[in-house]
Amino acid sequence: MATKLTLRVDEEMVKAAKVYSRERGKSVSQIVGDYFAVLGRRPLPPPSVRVPEGSITASLWGALKVPGSEDLGEEDYRRYLEDKHL
Repeated sequence: MATKLTLRVDEEMVKAAKVYSRERGKSVSQIVGDYFAVLGRRPLPPPSVRVPEGSITASLWGALKVPGSEDLGEEDYRRYLEDKHL
């Protein structure tokens, strides 16, 4: 079921979104919906490794999936670095 959502954004951003959507043959609503769907599938980084919102690093979080990496933590990474450099 589709539900209406009202967003308040800068006028220039709306113009850019309309150009972007026209170039891709999709409505702005479809593009926003697709983006929200991606957000729902993307895991949030743990608080210890959070990066500023909107940064390039934040946009890449979770982009690479390595089998078994979900079980690795900061301590595992430290151990890896110690083994590599000592």
